[in-house]
Amino acid sequence: MINFQYARAADVADAVRLLNADPGAKLIAGGTNLVDLMKENVERPSRLIDISRLQLGQVEQTPDGGLLIGALVPNSDLAYHPLVVRNYPLLGSAILAGASAQLRNMASVGGNLMQRTRCAYFYDTATPCNKRHPGTGCSAIEGANRGHAILGTSEACIAVYPSDMCVALAALDARVRITGPSGDRTMPLVDFHRLPGDTPHLDTNLAAGEIITAIELPPRGFSERYSYLKIRDRLSYAFALVSVAAALELDGEQIGEARLALGGVAHKPWRKLEAEALLRGQPAAEANFARAADALLQGAKAYAHNGFKIALARRAIVRTLAQAANATPQSQSHKKIA
Repeated sequence: MINFQYARAADVADAVRLLNADPGAKLIAGGTNLVDLMKENVERPSRLIDISRLQLGQVEQTPDGGLLIGALVPNSDLAYHPLVVRNYPLLGSAILAGASAQLRNMASVGGNLMQRTRCAYFYDTATPCNKRHPGTGCSAIEGANRGHAILGTSEACIAVYPSDMCVALAALDARVRITGPSGDRTMPLVDFHRLPGDTPHLDTNLAAGEIITAIELPPRGFSERYSYLKIRDRLSYAFALVSVAAALELDGEQIGEARLALGGVAHKPWRKLEAEALLRGQPAAEANFARAADALLQGAKAYAHNGFKIALARRAIVRTLAQAANATPQSQSHKKIA
């Protein structure tokens, strides 16, 4: 048994105060990841701060036509919310490709951002893992690494970030609202998660004592030409080997705007503006999609068991962009790409 104290935050300021009073404390809302980690003895919080009753469960349109999503909105509620269905269907598709219905009903938006890697060595406390204990080594580099990262890796860690939702949020230019001891701030979602470098135990750029309060989406939602493709070993309840969020705006046959992000390949959702720039002003053709794929995958590095991911990702990017261009979204797939 893990001995821990329990406290229920009255409001956001109280949650920040409780979090700063105890460096070993953890926030809990739906608990779909944290409770698992506690069961496996990976996380041993000194205190759980329950934020499930804070007033952060609203989805509202902003004055400029964007969307404000409270950190405690359940994933299922967000996927089926009328404003998301109408204006940001890429986000809904990504959410529904993740986990199971039961988990989506419990998991919160903020918790989704904060979930930790599903690397088997991270969960196995009998093996060295720099993410659990910095300086002990990365067992995955020489171990079973079929599902591990091919982009943004380091000698300290090759784990992948598991979220589907955040891949779509990255493509949609989402921003994260944060409250902490120094007040409020916002951060682009693409900057929220960290690459491992030599500090793989730090998953995000949240400062000590800070809490996520909301996600902001800009008015542009790419509601007509989008696609989220998730390639995995089985259709139900499996993490992505590769996932792709693609969104396009066409002016006739030419691409006016493009968004492209990958999941299942790095320590964070993977997006490169250079790859998107290659698509703008070009015909929506397979050759141009392939050039963007090559740019997005530049620097990819294979390990003993995951080299197939590079070719798989390239084909998946081309296919997803074609689906977006043809306005034929597909939220998930377990079929082999030819």
